[in-house]
Amino acid sequence: MTRAFRPAVLALVVLALAGACSAAAPVPPEPVPAPEPAGLSPLRVDGRFLTDGSGAPFFWTGDTAWALPALLDREETAHYLDTRAEQGFNVVQMVALFPQAGADGPNRYGDRPYRGGLDDLAVTDGADPSDPEAYDYWDHLDTVVAMAAERGIRIGLLPVWADEQVGELVTEDNARGYGEFVGDRYGDRVVWILGGDESADGVEQVWRELAAGIETGAGRDVLITYHPIGDRSSADWFADDPWLDLNMVQGGHCLRHDVRRRVIDATYRADPTKPFLDGEPIYEDHPYCWEKPPEGYSTALDVRRDAYWSVFAGALGHTYGHHAVWQFSTPDRPAALGARGNWREALRAPAGRQMTHLRALMESRPFTTGEPAPDVVTDTGDGAERIQATRARDGAYLMAYVPDGRAFEVDLGALSGPARAWWFDPRTGRATPETVGDGRVTVTPPDDQDWVLVADDATRGFPAPGAPS
Repeated sequence: MTRAFRPAVLALVVLALAGACSAAAPVPPEPVPAPEPAGLSPLRVDGRFLTDGSGAPFFWTGDTAWALPALLDREETAHYLDTRAEQGFNVVQMVALFPQAGADGPNRYGDRPYRGGLDDLAVTDGADPSDPEAYDYWDHLDTVVAMAAERGIRIGLLPVWADEQVGELVTEDNARGYGEFVGDRYGDRVVWILGGDESADGVEQVWRELAAGIETGAGRDVLITYHPIGDRSSADWFADDPWLDLNMVQGGHCLRHDVRRRVIDATYRADPTKPFLDGEPIYEDHPYCWEKPPEGYSTALDVRRDAYWSVFAGALGHTYGHHAVWQFSTPDRPAALGARGNWREALRAPAGRQMTHLRALMESRPFTTGEPAPDVVTDTGDGAERIQATRARDGAYLMAYVPDGRAFEVDLGALSGPARAWWFDPRTGRATPETVGDGRVTVTPPDDQDWVLVADDATRGFPAPGAPS
């Protein structure tokens, strides 16, 4: 049942997209083969961070699109990916077999991924999108991965969502075989994410079997992590497993700020040392802790706070999410779990557009030299008002994120030379110079919103924060 993934077929799929979306477009009987689409180089672990094929540091700027393969057609997928590429996202997390938000039925082309179970996958001969008999569920997933790569976006692929499915759909008996199928098909063109909003207690071996199958099917090194239940880390179960290349935490959708801090700090300190990121922080416009109003919905500030806290605490990047986008809610497809609004409109939500400023800030400095630096701020505070700082190991720069615009004391003596400072606005990406002295100084943000103090060793000649280096 397993069949090798054919890149040349993908090229034809991508070439045929425009024609498949229009009934008037002629379909030539023997299409001329198109050039094979350029793929993205595999990501690799380098200490606490990732690099691309050229060895350049890779700052993960992810979006959450769990239900995309089942709920979007090709035109909608193109719109989604174009928008996220324009906004600076370079990773999209999605699920091959997702049981929520209406994604457990057939996809938009009427195809299902399997018949009786994972031992009976619904795979057909051919991959022509103009031929409904040939273009199956997995061909459409191929198309999504290829479309993302064309836009410079890597897919973080969950082969199966754990919640509601681990131990039932995917088991110790079939996980290895299914892993070989998807590993052969997608190899190192995706980042593999096992789990899916679930504890691994008692089912650890299911995931070990799936990881072994993926590695066997791929026939080469692949990048694998595990997406846990809220307030937990993959390191809680798989810290020593050799297949787990990077850790993932789920900060979750509550305002348990101190719990989240402990999970992130523990993951950073986990042995052996591995890169980590928050793969599911609080989503934008999500009901707080799953409660209905009047408790309210999360704000752009909530999202920015989780992002800067995590990255300045040593994460390799960050994954954003919007509650209406991951499930692609529309007026014709009722929203699940308290989501509101239309996914197309939600693509333009404030915090989603602001994640590019975090990426630009980190890429304007040698961010792979950064590490958590709680001692550079005299009083970091706690809860929602906590200040999180990071500092380059060689003292080239330091940054401190302050959520509430309060004045604070910072030790500029932690720099390797005389200080040059800016206030970086995480809402707009603009940097404003700030005059500072030496040693321990008190700094006051421009207003009572959230800000980032960026202080550099002036002799290093860095550009303004967020500007291309």
